[in-house]
Amino acid sequence: MGRLVILSNRIPTGATPSGGLVVALHDCLTSRGGLWIGSAEDTVDDPSDQFTEIGDGAYRRLTFDLSQSEYEGFYLGYANSVLWPLFHWRSDLIELHAEYADTYRAVNARVARMLAEMLRSDDILWVHDYHFLPIAAALRAQGISNRIGFFLHTPFPHAQDLFALPQREEFTEWLAAFDLVGLQARRDVAALLDLFRRDGQGELLRDGSIRYRGRRFGAVSLPIGIDVDDFIAQADASDGADLLGLKDDEKLVIGVDRLDYSKGLVNRFEAFGAYLEAHAETRPPATFLQIAQPSRGALDAYQDIRAELEMTAGRLNGTYGKLDWTPIRYLCRSVPRQRIAGLYRRANVGLVTPLADGMNLVAKEYVAAQDADDPGVLVLSHFAGAAEQMTAALLVNPYDIEEVASAIDMALAMPLSDRQARHRELMRDLRERDIGWWTEAFLNHLDRPEAVAA
Repeated sequence: MGRLVILSNRIPTGATPSGGLVVALHDCLTSRGGLWIGSAEDTVDDPSDQFTEIGDGAYRRLTFDLSQSEYEGFYLGYANSVLWPLFHWRSDLIELHAEYADTYRAVNARVARMLAEMLRSDDILWVHDYHFLPIAAALRAQGISNRIGFFLHTPFPHAQDLFALPQREEFTEWLAAFDLVGLQARRDVAALLDLFRRDGQGELLRDGSIRYRGRRFGAVSLPIGIDVDDFIAQADASDGADLLGLKDDEKLVIGVDRLDYSKGLVNRFEAFGAYLEAHAETRPPATFLQIAQPSRGALDAYQDIRAELEMTAGRLNGTYGKLDWTPIRYLCRSVPRQRIAGLYRRANVGLVTPLADGMNLVAKEYVAAQDADDPGVLVLSHFAGAAEQMTAALLVNPYDIEEVASAIDMALAMPLSDRQARHRELMRDLRERDIGWWTEAFLNHLDRPEAVAA
């Protein structure tokens, strides 16, 4: 068996990586051996055509250079100003500039040339996310016939929305050059199949695979999981809840997200405001803690959502707050993962209400962190990929402010026996399809030439 070569935008630089996906891939490479390739942390004036090796350990870690202009066109431009909104069903936010696409293609072509020089004939290449959609096609053009798999961590775009992408014909060619396309949810597989069904050159085969311009590839729904026991241990050891200073009988609602327009944070704040308006006089009000880690702050869309969120939080705190109580505690900064685990355990409600999400591991981490004897309740958006698995959560439409407010009230008032039953069902699936299952399942599909859609 050849080496496993993983390509992603970022790679772990420290000796002990953190985060579910990074830990899973780290463990996989540690046991199997291989290479992990990603972009360097800092830009350079003159990008090299050779990988740079960093660190040491059970597997090799290599980085490739980006110039500042490449970072702006490849990463901030095409990846995050074109593909990210497209994949999150916000084609109205796409910023189209020809140089973005040119730089995106050029970076992928350069990385493909570097890969072609070092790949062995029996290596397996596992590519992660929308930054490298063209990489397999670029490698095929150089005669590389290795098995190449791709996993998309975001939702898959609707076929109709792809008309907003000038490179839509290239997009189908990029996908078809992989041997296997992994997606988070069944809805995403359905969207991919619909795309090729509409294309006059696509053919859906009886075994579920897809033939496109002479190439056959498979698509599979493999929802990513978490390391359940590791997260439970982090919650056990965490001091996060102690820092809040809440009384024992005070209720806590929590949201943890990257600061992104896809997360529905303004709607979430408005829903909590609606809950307060309806129930502040009839029961002790809950406190809502929202942690929003900044991301892509240089882009206009993210500056806008941050300003709107701060304005909404201020308005609701001004309306409903008291001298000894602030209803919304809003942190626009990162918080250590172990500390967050303790906050999850203290929270009576986990509020996970994205407008679009590939999976959303916060939903799974919140459930894993709960005390099984007295668990909190997960309120989950229908638009998160996790909703296909986590049907024991309270599923809501994040656009419906009143529905989310009612779900918060229902979760806070839910009897213990109901909370325990929901938690048991959610935990059963978390353990059956954890992060180890996800890694093994994808590689097993990729190892099989007959990998098909599922």
